[in-house]
Amino acid sequence: MPIDYLVSALVTLIVVVDPVGLVPTFLAVTQGLPPPARRSIAVRASIIAGAILMGTALIGDWLLHQLGITLPAFRIAGGLLLFAVASEMVLGVRIERQSRQAEEALEERVRNVAAFPLAIPLMAGPGAITATLLLAGQAGGKPVLLTVLLGVIAVVCVLSLAVFLIASRIDRLLGVTGNVVMSRLLGVLLAALAIQYIIDGVRVLLPT
Repeated sequence: MPIDYLVSALVTLIVVVDPVGLVPTFLAVTQGLPPPARRSIAVRASIIAGAILMGTALIGDWLLHQLGITLPAFRIAGGLLLFAVASEMVLGVRIERQSRQAEEALEERVRNVAAFPLAIPLMAGPGAITATLLLAGQAGGKPVLLTVLLGVIAVVCVLSLAVFLIASRIDRLLGVTGNVVMSRLLGVLLAALAIQYIIDGVRVLLPT
């Protein structure tokens, strides 16, 4: 059903991309920049990430077919990868890694922080790309479901943009403790989704 698929895709991508969790990183890589520059970076990062994920959704099924990878096998592999991302979120490793990447970007004076590290690998990273491939596989080439997936990607990117634009307010509202708690809760939810992907893949391969 399109509604079931819509809810599943929306929850999965919001949890994986984690726009609120990116607030500290966004503030770090745009520190000292005037508001107009921050807005420009937020818009460009969201557009780049959206383009990458939409491209993944459109060619994901074709790519799996060309590589000779079955969807159940990819569900299991993707579930394991998403579980690893979830473990990082629950244990706090992901926040540390994102902060380190932001610091490295600043130290190396990266010209376009919208592309790196915001769009890649934080927004459209391995976890988001894997989740998009899995969701595209679930769509089974149906135009309606594929359109729903593209719409969900657009919504998540717009949500990320909105969060970036009010990043300073969110950071003050949540504080350090709030960010940590939010990341842990989203990590547990993502872990459950990852296990479900693995179960679905195993169920197809071993129906008995």
